[in-house]
Amino acid sequence: LAAGWRSGAVTAWAASPGGCQLVQSTTDCTGRWLSSVPGNLGADTEELLLDDNTIRVLGNASLLSYCQLQCLSLTKNWLELIEPGAFLCSQGLRVLSLADNLLSTNYSLTAAALSALPALRTLDLAGNRLTEDMVSVLVWNLSSLESLSVARNIIMRLDSSVFTNLTQLLELNLEKNYIFEIDQAFEGLQRLQRLNVAYNCLPCVVEFGLTQLRVLNVSNNIIEWFLALESDDLFELEVLDLSHNRLLFFPVLPRQSKLRSLLLKDNEMSFYQRLPNGTSLANVTVQFQLIDGNSTSITTVNLWDEICHSNLSSLRLLDMSQNQVWYLPEGFLAQMPSLTHLKLNQNCLEMFHLSEGDPLAMLTELDLSQNRLEELGADTGAGDILPNLQLFNLSTNRLRALPPGLFTYTRKIATVDLSRNRVDLCPQPATAGEAESPPCMDIRGVETLAHLSLAGCGLRGLGGRPFQGTSLRHLDLSDNHQVLSGDPGWLQDLAVTLQVLSLRNTSLSSATLDFSAFNSLVRLDLSGNSLSVFPASLGALRLRSLDLRDNGLPALPPAVARTPLGKSLRELYLSRNPYNCCTLGWWDELQRAEGLRVPDGREVTCSFASRTLSPWALPEPVLRSCRWQTADLALLYLVLALPTCLTALVACAVVFLTFKQKLLQMVKSRCGVSSPY
Repeated sequence: LAAGWRSGAVTAWAASPGGCQLVQSTTDCTGRWLSSVPGNLGADTEELLLDDNTIRVLGNASLLSYCQLQCLSLTKNWLELIEPGAFLCSQGLRVLSLADNLLSTNYSLTAAALSALPALRTLDLAGNRLTEDMVSVLVWNLSSLESLSVARNIIMRLDSSVFTNLTQLLELNLEKNYIFEIDQAFEGLQRLQRLNVAYNCLPCVVEFGLTQLRVLNVSNNIIEWFLALESDDLFELEVLDLSHNRLLFFPVLPRQSKLRSLLLKDNEMSFYQRLPNGTSLANVTVQFQLIDGNSTSITTVNLWDEICHSNLSSLRLLDMSQNQVWYLPEGFLAQMPSLTHLKLNQNCLEMFHLSEGDPLAMLTELDLSQNRLEELGADTGAGDILPNLQLFNLSTNRLRALPPGLFTYTRKIATVDLSRNRVDLCPQPATAGEAESPPCMDIRGVETLAHLSLAGCGLRGLGGRPFQGTSLRHLDLSDNHQVLSGDPGWLQDLAVTLQVLSLRNTSLSSATLDFSAFNSLVRLDLSGNSLSVFPASLGALRLRSLDLRDNGLPALPPAVARTPLGKSLRELYLSRNPYNCCTLGWWDELQRAEGLRVPDGREVTCSFASRTLSPWALPEPVLRSCRWQTADLALLYLVLALPTCLTALVACAVVFLTFKQKLLQMVKSRCGVSSPY
């Protein structure tokens, strides 16, 4: 489709007679329920998209009108057969996508058709229920291929006969098959650079010797061993993905390579050079028994020597997360002076030591979360430790403190996650003669720190000014039940810079904290607290996101939608509060607010006479009762008293008119004064 924009002029789609869309030399007939290729499209069509139709056969005459065709896509049809002469007029075809069809039905005839494509560079045969023998027949004469995908088929075993003639192949995708054995299947592919064998059933990779390969993905198999060929040849390998396997040991890598990314996530890997009881296994070797037919060979490997002999000087990313690593061998990281990202989360580490001697000067991201760390060691000498570190994740460990002055050496630190440890923040420096304070973490004066998470650290009312000299923009204090006990004035040092604040589940009450000074806040989480009244200080803020879930709010201010807060809000969470069904004027105002979204709006409920109802559609009897309950009582009393007063007045008038003469005579007789008349 990009071809339609190369000239820089705006090109509109035009409808063709078959209901397809045309733009310059591209024709899109996707999803038109076509059972055959339309013959009345433009003769100059170079790209034809026929995906998601019902075509069963591509006949000899199907493409005779399109001799300029370079790209053809027939993905998601019912294609069973391509007749041998189908491409005789389209021999310039370079890209052909036949994924998700039924080509296994007549694969030999289809292979004859494909052999007439001398310029074909890219072929997609994914999802056609092809076996390895069928694939071999289909690609036998396609020596011009540079990219081939046979993913999502039923290939089980590969040998040297399958891809014999694909001498120009650069990329091969074999993912999501059932491959359990590969026997020299790629040795003849001298130009192969990218190989994807993910989501198969490979139990091991031994004698890996594809020196020209740049990217190898063998993730999501059942691999227990990865052994590179013992050779001093330079391997071009840059990316190796062994994640989601069953590796028992660190892989034995090529001695010389250009490896930049090594992905070992989710394995069963550990180091056994020493055991927890102090036993050393440094000189213990491991033997691999390789059985090939009737021949058996034994390879003896000293794993520790092999690790040291592998050249990892160009490695940038090492992901060893979700393994069983409880320590790192001495000098292990010293082989990786270019490392920028190190992920060791979800392991069993009990100790991690930082020192000036470790060549991790390039490291920008270090993830040690979800381990068993009780201590983080550091040699804080005259030199810098991790001078380029920007992200440090230590969450979910057993830490109580960090090495003193650690962040004075990490001069670029921007994000620190210490959530779910038992750390405390240091107050102001103790004065002379004061008893030694308990261990704590000092972040005062760390000007580069922008994101700090202290969720679930058991923080109590903080004293002093723990954030003095920082410019935090994101602060997470959630799940600290007593962090706001006492005077919360220590937060005022962040009033100018703080943009995102989470106080979820901190026992916050309506009068605890005054937010009026936090003019930079754009996101505030107050969920899971004890708010019974909407904090009035929020009204002047210009938040874009506010979370009030799981509180005790019976209502919001009636005019909340007309305040600066209501006008700036774009996201508001309100569910799981005991709202009163008879005071929902604020809810109606919010529904009319322009640009405001309530993601949990369908979960919002209100209470009426022990009933839980949805404010979206209150029953008429409830509305009627609410009108009576919320009416002006003075007016109600006046309306009730008025008929009684009128009745009494009329009764008095009737009595007076009925007994007028008698009353006058009685008054006259009692007064004893004669009338002038």
